[in-house]
Amino acid sequence: MSGQAFRSLPPNDASWHLEAYLARGGYEAARRAVTSMAPADVVAEIRKAGLRGRGGAGFPAGLKWSFVPQDRPGPRYLCANADEGEPGTFKDRAILVRDPHRLLEGMIIAAFAVGIGTAVVYVRGEYERIAGRLCDAVAEAQAAGFLGRGICGTAFGLDVIVHFGAGAYICGEETALLESVEGRRGQPRLKPPFPAVVGLFGAPTVINNVETLASVPEIIGRGADWFTRLGQPKDCGTRLFSVSGAVRRPGLYELPTGTPLRTIIEEHAGGPPDGVGIKAVIPGGLSAPLLRADELETPMDFDSLAKVCSMIGSAGIIVIGDRTPILDVLAVTARFYAHESCGQCTPCRIGTSWIHKTVTRIAAGRGRSSDLDLILELAGGMKGRTLCPMGDAAALPLYAMVAKFRDELERAVGR
Repeated sequence: MSGQAFRSLPPNDASWHLEAYLARGGYEAARRAVTSMAPADVVAEIRKAGLRGRGGAGFPAGLKWSFVPQDRPGPRYLCANADEGEPGTFKDRAILVRDPHRLLEGMIIAAFAVGIGTAVVYVRGEYERIAGRLCDAVAEAQAAGFLGRGICGTAFGLDVIVHFGAGAYICGEETALLESVEGRRGQPRLKPPFPAVVGLFGAPTVINNVETLASVPEIIGRGADWFTRLGQPKDCGTRLFSVSGAVRRPGLYELPTGTPLRTIIEEHAGGPPDGVGIKAVIPGGLSAPLLRADELETPMDFDSLAKVCSMIGSAGIIVIGDRTPILDVLAVTARFYAHESCGQCTPCRIGTSWIHKTVTRIAAGRGRSSDLDLILELAGGMKGRTLCPMGDAAALPLYAMVAKFRDELERAVGR
């Protein structure tokens, strides 16, 4: 992760191979961890760095690792969540394609810190072809002695399994991911118990996002103090921002957390095309409530976005141009969540379906004056009442679209 925009690679690019990774200092952090650090010291360094999960919830990674009981006999597992199903997000894909060994090195360090011998990378079904590089990287690392038994001449060993899902958005939720790995339908589990205590196959399990694990080698290699000097005091380091929509240079940009949204859009992504203004921006993937054009000075970090009733989520920035009807955005969002609801709990199953039907009727020109209030009522009834976070992931953006662009939507209902 280089601090600059990711660019497309030529077909014969070899920078992702082990030889190139070693040439730029790859696996030195893992070597340092397993040969000269105690597991507890590794956990302490990650906690000191303040690394927060990059998958959406933002839970501190080191704190999550510390929850795994060390006095229980039997196996422990690590799951790298590469089920990147959040619309507008493509950062983990870039790591899998361009820097798979960095992910593997982060997994080695995390596994050593927690006492884990088996790790699973859960890759979304649509990424099966591009994840071929990850499979090749696993083979390279195994052949070089960085995976398997006796890593770096120590007693520590780690086996990595690449597991492909079947393309279900719900499997990005950690317990649904575990169900899928175990061969069952991907549906969330009741919590507690949490995966750190009862996870994969009933054993203690650490689940981290790809970008989170890929940040670990830099922290161990350069130190927590280096990491905390980047970004914000309570949200340190850099983030990979996926930028798409109405901008001149859509792409992936690595920038310090807290970089203003307007700076990312205008200075890095080139701003909207000529003749197009910005109507709204979704700052953290489709599940994040959108912001109006007058809210673009908001820094891109957890706390700043929470203050404007949104969230950084997966840092997937979708820029909506002023030529795009907000009804179209609402319709796409409602259809997506109605389709992806696993149906296990009633508020999400019925709420998403009903909202989708209502929005579809409005889009067909058969809207009623009460429809917008109905959407707000249904979304409000879902918030905080579903088995897993997907209920909120659906309700929050739908509610925000209606609340912030009610005048425009009322004209659509009354046409």
